Amino acid sequence: MAPVKVFGSAVFANAARVMACLEEVGVEYEVVEVDYMAREHKGLKHLARNPFGQIPAFQDGDIMLFESRAISKYVLRKYAKSAQDDLLREGNPEEAAMVDAWTEVEAHHYFPAMAPIFYECVVYPARLGTVPDQKIVGESLEKLRKVLDVYEAHLSRTKSKYLAGNFFSFADLNHFPFTFHIMTATPHASLFDSYPHIKAWWARVMARPSLKKISTHMEIKP
Repeated sequence: MAPVKVFGSAVFANAARVMACLEEVGVEYEVVEVDYMAREHKGLKHLARNPFGQIPAFQDGDIMLFESRAISKYVLRKYAKSAQDDLLREGNPEEAAMVDAWTEVEAHHYFPAMAPIFYECVVYPARLGTVPDQKIVGESLEKLRKVLDVYEAHLSRTKSKYLAGNFFSFADLNHFPFTFHIMTATPHASLFDSYPHIKAWWARVMARPSLKKISTHMEIKP
């Protein structure tokens, strides 16, 4: 039995982020299903793992963690076997600072603009049988365009292959789960057509074997 456990399958975008990091560093792990529709995530057993009743939680021996970005950094710090696995670039302060900066951008700008589109177009229809609230979607798309303008300008100006430089890092991987859903499960993938540098970056990101593998388990079904 794998000593590392992820509580929540890859259909949960934040769990997919953690699994992608585990795949990147080649760590064997066990996926423990959490029945969202039965509200198992709000039960006492799961609350002992994640006090906010969210998915995922993560166990490595005696260590129990929550919050997917923090879990991911733990995985990368503990299990990176070589400089190539160092997706945080902690051996280089300047590169690490750029990784940190674009990781923060994802959390504070990119994700807040994208998340309502994901929930309205993917999660709520599958889980609740609702139709997207077009007002919320439209407002979020406008916010996302403004964020993508910044990304396009950055990639164009720096001529970098990835967000933090000419190396794949956690900053890029961090964008994977929610962008994947927008690009594959909503009618709004065409938004990215206006941003050639972002589209090229996204193609490079999705060429990663780890992300290809995880993406095959991410479909959210009714």
